[in-house]
Amino acid sequence: MINKKSGQTISTVQESIQQAIEDIITTPIGSRVMRRTYGSLIFELIDQSINDALILKCYSAIYTAISRWEDRISISQIYMSNVKDNGLVFDIEGFSQITGQQMNLRIPLNMGAGA
Repeated sequence: MINKKSGQTISTVQESIQQAIEDIITTPIGSRVMRRTYGSLIFELIDQSINDALILKCYSAIYTAISRWEDRISISQIYMSNVKDNGLVFDIEGFSQITGQQMNLRIPLNMGAGA
């Protein structure tokens, strides 16, 4: 597998899962012609004011999308770790279904201008 940002070969399972999760979360549902249900509902939340209700909706959208589309990780916790430049940063903790090792992934999301 190739890293979509650097063009280099991905060498670890964690890197592969990180890239897959970023793709799933940042793809709006309905945007892929041959896979209409692929993606997450995060784009429906963009431009909303960042508050507790929005963060809870993000947790749900992230968990639902990953659970449906990425079976290589079992999620144990999702939490917001930072608000940065009109975006949120989420940390996902879980276990690799391949290696059994704990995984910690950081997913930055640009949430528009509603800070």
